[in-house]
Amino acid sequence: MSFKRFDPEDFVVSSDSITSTLWSTGTPTLTSFFTSSAQVASSAGNYYISVYNTSSTDQETQFDIVYADLLGSGSELYNTIVPGNSYSKTMYGQYRSMILEDENASFTFGNGTNVISGSHFWVLSIERARYKQSLFPGSLNLTLSGSGGIINLTDDSQDNPVNTFIGSSRVYQLISGSGGTAGPNSSYVAGSGSYGLVFPDLGTIILNPFAISQSIQVAPSRSNNSDGLNPQTLFNAISLGAAFSLNSEETITSDYIFVRARNSEFNYSENPSFISGSTGEVIYDNFINAPQVYATTIGMYNDSNELLAVAKMSRPLLKDFTKEALVRVKLDF
Repeated sequence: MSFKRFDPEDFVVSSDSITSTLWSTGTPTLTSFFTSSAQVASSAGNYYISVYNTSSTDQETQFDIVYADLLGSGSELYNTIVPGNSYSKTMYGQYRSMILEDENASFTFGNGTNVISGSHFWVLSIERARYKQSLFPGSLNLTLSGSGGIINLTDDSQDNPVNTFIGSSRVYQLISGSGGTAGPNSSYVAGSGSYGLVFPDLGTIILNPFAISQSIQVAPSRSNNSDGLNPQTLFNAISLGAAFSLNSEETITSDYIFVRARNSEFNYSENPSFISGSTGEVIYDNFINAPQVYATTIGMYNDSNELLAVAKMSRPLLKDFTKEALVRVKLDF
């Protein structure tokens, strides 16, 4: 066994973005959507409804639909003697704290001169088990269908590649179009702003009811102390649209370590077939001046001589005084 200290130039760090399908079906587009009557009827159903990939017993949650309202409209009150304190108001406060990071701030849809304040909205919360690090910008394509027609929605990541943030969260506007690019018509709705906000790092998509209602006549109920079935309203629009495409993205950081064996290095072995165990002498005389060894494993140690990582080569590497070797070891983390 031979040791050699690595030099600083032997280390190179690189990052690669890996994308993959998000849905449990293994396909980039989800076309069938199912809910569970048991989940909807449970206490959790007052806050959100879960959408599944199948109606069979092996169903898996793909995303949840939430309705949030600043005034607490569109859902029943916790207690009729406390006005405005409802499930929808709780959800509004939850997303305001998570995204805006300010209990007094308000959501806004759009940018430039076409901005509208969002006092209520729908949320598509992607199941955390479905994606790795974040949602992949540009892969979002959502079709909604209502009595007023069909709208195809995407994020504006290709039209506006410079990252913008709300609080500490990266955000894109939800616009009409596909593949991260606006369609031939205006991507915003006049007087209603954008169709929503996309937060890829949070796995969260917020939809603007003002713009959606104006485009396809799908709108939530905002009655007081009454379950408006607003999550089901959006679910119906998604189900009729029958097309929800979204991919997952993950950044893999790789540490490349270049192991260099010069012609004069690593030519001898401590293998019992090479040297005498009792005297430490080379067994065969021709191995003294013209040794040949086969390297199979590279071990990386710290200064305390503790083994930290092992690299196995695909085939033994012949080494003697006439040969030099350069082996690239890749560590992913």
